[in-house]
Amino acid sequence: MSRTSSSPSVCVVGLGYIGLPTAAVIARSGSKVLGLDVSQKVVDTINRGEIHIEEVDLDGLVQGVVSRGLLSASLEVAPADVFVIAVPTPFEKDEKGDHAPDISYVLAAGRTIAPVLKAGDVVILESTSPVGTTEKMRDMIAQMRPDLKIPGLTRETPDISIAYCPERVLPGRILEELTNNDRSIGGITPRCARKALAFYKRFVRGECVTTDARSAEMTKLVENAYRDVNIAFANELSIVSDRMGLDVWEVIRLANRHPRVNILSPGPGVGGHCIAVDPWFIVHGAPEETPLIRTARGVNDGKMHHVIAKAEALIEAHPDARIACLGLAFKANIDDFRESPARFVASRIARKFGERVSIVEPYAAELPIEFTDTGVTQIDIDEALETCEILIVLVDHDVFRVVPLAERATKLVYDTRGIWADQPRVVREEAAKLALAN
Repeated sequence: MSRTSSSPSVCVVGLGYIGLPTAAVIARSGSKVLGLDVSQKVVDTINRGEIHIEEVDLDGLVQGVVSRGLLSASLEVAPADVFVIAVPTPFEKDEKGDHAPDISYVLAAGRTIAPVLKAGDVVILESTSPVGTTEKMRDMIAQMRPDLKIPGLTRETPDISIAYCPERVLPGRILEELTNNDRSIGGITPRCARKALAFYKRFVRGECVTTDARSAEMTKLVENAYRDVNIAFANELSIVSDRMGLDVWEVIRLANRHPRVNILSPGPGVGGHCIAVDPWFIVHGAPEETPLIRTARGVNDGKMHHVIAKAEALIEAHPDARIACLGLAFKANIDDFRESPARFVASRIARKFGERVSIVEPYAAELPIEFTDTGVTQIDIDEALETCEILIVLVDHDVFRVVPLAERATKLVYDTRGIWADQPRVVREEAAKLALAN
């Protein structure tokens, strides 16, 4: 990081759901930020002061920092004092059918910035990554830049610093949590961690804790695997309750009155790029030692098929009824459909029942590609209440929560999110009874 500048120049690689808010928050702190992306459309949108994703208060922040000349976007990298990498890390199934992490985007980002690195620069990887990824990126940079002394590979004072600091934010509250949440900062060396710490303290109010890179990588994976396992318990409990003819929401409400019990809410599965993906990184790294984490992933993926079976049974029992699937996003009040169980369930129902199905998703301008040629239509919640006899609640958007009982009392409802506790019990249980009968 430059010693002569009070506000270091920053390059953020990847302008998606994490990269763009991060770039905007850093720019707000006074640094001049260049956002790097592979999409010309994204670059042009940001340079107009507009945004291409849905996030609370992000539009105003981006407009402000762009108009002040603190944030710009480009397809081409340029020198900076700090490089923050926030690119995707998806998984792909290998020849054994296991889920193997794909770090090619991370390595590509490293290759992109390597030519412009100079002495004093700080490189920080934020992408959720399997353990050892930061070191792999470090080794690649070392190969491309033999003129630089690289941390962990030299006994001399290194020219650059390399660290790992995963994001820890909730969609819908990203701007608030980017600044207020604690951060775990893992350096290739302690010196690297301190350099990254100094950078984050410019815009993070939460506590910044330093550690080594591998521990920081594992911490991020553990956080999301922990949540996945706990959600799996709730989802499995909902399946058991269906089998026993019980109201899972009532069971959980009563159980949570115990002072040391806090069961999460079940749903149609688990979605998003974090919880549905990150546990596989741990499993891939230690396949023989992770039976619980692997099983939890199986339970949560299996819940989607359980929901499909129940929904199909209800629909087939009412062959003349029109169906509305409420929601496609992976969680409430966002436009993020990555790994969404709601999207998966709705697409399966759409392919089977075609023109009888309508989709209600207030955060989508158009339906995803898998709904093409299915015959389904996209409508709003008002039209769904007026024209559809079956309502399948897949996402707990606020606009669905506020629908009063008077407008849905006569509907056949399959509520996978438990947002309508006052729905007549006989109606709510019909789908479960039909599923058990089959």
